[in-house]
Amino acid sequence: KIESSGGDLKASTAQVRQTADKAKPKEKKKPVERAPQWTAAPREVEPQTSLTELKKDKTFLLDLYRRMVLIRHFEDRVKYLFLEGIMPGTIHQCQGQESSAVGVCAALRAGDIITSTHRPHGHCIARGLDVEATMHELFGKATGCCKGKGGSMHMGDLDAGVLPAIAFVGGNIPVATGMAMAYKMRGEPRVAVCFMGDGATNEGTFHEALNMASLWDLPVVYVVENNKYAASTAVELTMKVKKISDRASAYAMPGITIDGNDVLTVFETAREAIERARSGGGPTLLEVETYRLTGHSRRDPCHYQPEEERKQMSERDPIPRFEAWLTKQKIADVETLKQIGTDVDDQIEQAVNSALAAADPDPAETITDVFA
Repeated sequence: KIESSGGDLKASTAQVRQTADKAKPKEKKKPVERAPQWTAAPREVEPQTSLTELKKDKTFLLDLYRRMVLIRHFEDRVKYLFLEGIMPGTIHQCQGQESSAVGVCAALRAGDIITSTHRPHGHCIARGLDVEATMHELFGKATGCCKGKGGSMHMGDLDAGVLPAIAFVGGNIPVATGMAMAYKMRGEPRVAVCFMGDGATNEGTFHEALNMASLWDLPVVYVVENNKYAASTAVELTMKVKKISDRASAYAMPGITIDGNDVLTVFETAREAIERARSGGGPTLLEVETYRLTGHSRRDPCHYQPEEERKQMSERDPIPRFEAWLTKQKIADVETLKQIGTDVDDQIEQAVNSALAAADPDPAETITDVFA
């Protein structure tokens, strides 16, 4: 028992450990048998393969499409699980931003690592994090990718190429920069990719990290998902520059702004920046212009987004855009794309059901994996 009085904790760390040691272990449920998961890392694309060739590669293109649909349907299912009071915690979702995550991660190789933000679900799935492990983590289960300790804003798995997400705005930028520094010092042909929102570029960590990365030609790519709002504050109210990529000029690195809702444009631009970093060419600041079709968090009704703006940006939704391109190019017909959506829904429901049946963490686990 831990006693408290007037808000002051009356137990020492030693007592906490003693209490946990004496706690009777709960009867463990039989592990849920998992079916093979589709979500592995994207297929690696050889740098010499041209975009023209890839635009004819049905497997590559449908992998991009399926991954985008998986993220959208995953986020939609999670949203209703929260609204129904079934899932604990809080969420920050990425509906409308799928192509930036999928396009960038499709350009990575084994060994490359991404860092994410308080909005990490799409990044994790795009990089190949197991959908069941991701769903279990959202439910706080012992079988989650972080043993149920990370939840929505701190999920990840280094084995999948995802550093557990850092929710502090701008907090992941120096971490990604430090990882890139380690790769360079060790002579490893690896690249760190740092996802962030537009608001993070006003943090001091952004400017310090970009200065360091430029000075030492570190293998890092900074991806700014400019969805026009830092929470509810419009980007034009927080900075004078018209393009966030213009900030790269202060650090003598390439700054590029692209249509973040065109997955093939994102892929090709990211691939060039990533391979440039891998070959010793240094960092790049990549601004992907996109839009969040949902609230900043689950309690956000988006009243600050003008109705006409939402309508215009909904017409640029990356998934219908890519669907239209795939059918026009005769890569897939409408029925094939519908079937992908059905398969994705089945996979997500399997993940939900297995998460609901999974074991909660043992209370004694509270003090494991704690280093300070």
